[in-house]
Amino acid sequence: MSQKAEKPQLSGTRLKTRKRDEKEKYDPTAFRDSIIAGLSECGGDLDQVSRYLDREGSKLNYRRYAEVLFDILFAGGILAPGGFIVESVDSGKPVRSDICVFRWDGELDKLRNFYSVFYKLIRRYKYLEKAFEDDLKKILMFQKGFSADEREKLAKITGIILANGLCTPSILLSLFEDHLVKEGISVDFAAIMFSTWLKEKDINAICAALKKQQIDARLMEMFPPNKRNQENFASFFRERGLGAIADMQTAQMASKAKKEAQKNLADMIKDESSIPDMTEYVTDLLEKQGMSETEVTISIWNSVMAAVEWNKKEDLVAEQALKHLRQYCPLLKVTARSAKSELALMLKVQEFCYENMNFLKSFQKIITLLYKDDVISEDVILKWYKDSHSSKGKSVFLEQMSKFVEWLQNAEEESDEEEGDED
Repeated sequence: MSQKAEKPQLSGTRLKTRKRDEKEKYDPTAFRDSIIAGLSECGGDLDQVSRYLDREGSKLNYRRYAEVLFDILFAGGILAPGGFIVESVDSGKPVRSDICVFRWDGELDKLRNFYSVFYKLIRRYKYLEKAFEDDLKKILMFQKGFSADEREKLAKITGIILANGLCTPSILLSLFEDHLVKEGISVDFAAIMFSTWLKEKDINAICAALKKQQIDARLMEMFPPNKRNQENFASFFRERGLGAIADMQTAQMASKAKKEAQKNLADMIKDESSIPDMTEYVTDLLEKQGMSETEVTISIWNSVMAAVEWNKKEDLVAEQALKHLRQYCPLLKVTARSAKSELALMLKVQEFCYENMNFLKSFQKIITLLYKDDVISEDVILKWYKDSHSSKGKSVFLEQMSKFVEWLQNAEEESDEEEGDED
């Protein structure tokens, strides 16, 4: 009789999960209570606050509760959507700390001192950088729920934070939210923030920081749609002593207009639009859109010269350039109305010929064409030759122009002698 085979059995002991491997329950309230209790023992001494936060980082889970931590340091407690402090039910413990931006002294020097708390904390725990930026972006979005005093302190410390590069200007994207724009909260915040930022850094540094995050082109969006124009923008900031911000926006708008004009001109050249049609367009740029003679003249030059694939041989490119340019001399004549714009054009031609080596020997020929077609005057050429030329390729171009300038001077002397004889 065969015996029934025994089924194999698993051997071994059952492992218990160690306590440290168990997933910790998310408890922001307990974290808040611990931080608020610790801050209250610092007696308002910010150095002690920094030491306490440094020490507790090895005990408390800053990585998991970073948002709660920064909510407390900015607003004093956990922020609910809308900007209200989360209250605890029957906990008997304080839900808000006095050691926070909103309850700190609003003087700039005092807020600079509070900034050092953020700086030291993030320098010690580098992984908090992104959480800090994300939380500040969120807090800016909640401004409608804050008091006017709290918004002012927030704007000031944001200016200090941006000036010191503790986070990027991408946080300012929150200011474009409709609920803040419609209430005028965004522009009021921006005025205080920029005022503070300008006390820390110059306008060039601010422009560079905003441009890097592509915020510079969007500042107008902080204004309600019915007030979104250059005039309102400029008057708002100038009235608050922020002419530098108004000028920055004017320059931004001018740059945008130049790029758009150059693109439109390039399209017209490509489509072989008639000179009368192009003349009408550039006249509109001058008289209705407020671009200067120099800006429009240089835009025409750039568009005209970018429209052609130039010959690589020096002896052929000059002929090609003169043939192409001759078509557009009437257009340049319309916009280069003053000695200033004529000289700017001449300097632009010099720069172009210097930077495009195939054109190095073509400078004098191009200038002669522009002179004969009444785009550039004799006086401007003589002034350029005497003291207004650029250093780029200076010796080469002065040598090229020497005989032509000599001819102009002789013609001028002969003209003066003839006038004297008539008298």
